[in-house]
Amino acid sequence: MKNKYLIGGFIIVVFLGLMGYLFTQTNVAYENNFAEIKHTDKTIKATGAWVKSKGYDIDNEKNLFSFYMIDNQGVELKVVYKGAIPNNFESSTSVVVTGKYKNGYFIASDILTKCPSKYEEQYTEDTASNI
Repeated sequence: MKNKYLIGGFIIVVFLGLMGYLFTQTNVAYENNFAEIKHTDKTIKATGAWVKSKGYDIDNEKNLFSFYMIDNQGVELKVVYKGAIPNNFESSTSVVVTGKYKNGYFIASDILTKCPSKYEEQYTEDTASNI
């Protein structure tokens, strides 16, 4: 009977130790100031807007997608992503990229886009018609 409790307790301690270790290894920082991103080696989650006037480039041979982002202070950052262009990228209002800054540009491992909500427009039209 005691062996069951010892084995169960050991499993719980190992599990909690592993979870604690994994929690300390997560070092993703959130940054909205692109000037600061250029001076760190950490994995960063950066938020900004796509610079539509500069467009974007797609290299089908290397499977690369690149574009420019701008932060609230007006600092631009070139982003390079290995993969396809995200859905709704062209209609996005803001972009969140996760990755690291290396060799003069941001190498993204993940891109999330925020698009304007179709429900906000519908809500304002319905509200205006009731007034």
